[in-house]
Amino acid sequence: MTPKRKQKLFMALGLVSLAAIAVGLTLYALRANINLFFSPIQIVAGDAPFERQLRAGGMVKEGSVVRNPDSLDVEFTVTDYVEDVRVHYSGILPDLFREGQGVVVVGQLQRDGWIKADQVLARHDENYMPPEVAEALEAAGYSAADYQAKAAEVVERIEAREDQEGASQY
Repeated sequence: MTPKRKQKLFMALGLVSLAAIAVGLTLYALRANINLFFSPIQIVAGDAPFERQLRAGGMVKEGSVVRNPDSLDVEFTVTDYVEDVRVHYSGILPDLFREGQGVVVVGQLQRDGWIKADQVLARHDENYMPPEVAEALEAAGYSAADYQAKAAEVVERIEAREDQEGASQY
């Protein structure tokens, strides 16, 4: 092999090696920043990773919202009407956040089984269900229609309670 060919071969191998390293580092960075979605069923079953960024979704369980009057700390339970997961959040909640409404929380699952949320996203309609929630329920053997019917029932009950409280104030 001539020195010129050897030099070209080493240069080609070097470029391929650098490209492989660049692709590997890019894939590692993407893996570290990905937010996978988990339903309460999957979290309770142990499918969700601990202390890594994840998204969890479901409905805010009726009667579970506890606000700290001295700070912006809020605790509530996210349910899929099969399993429940406790969420701790410190910050201003979205205007559409309330019991019986759907939420998606972004945060970290702690070893004790609760989620420390960095962000809370509220949905405007109890009939809307993100595709990942529907898929997770179907994978667990539950019907998305049953979930939506239960959510509508809870919203009706909460609205009736709010109407009674509003009527008693006047």
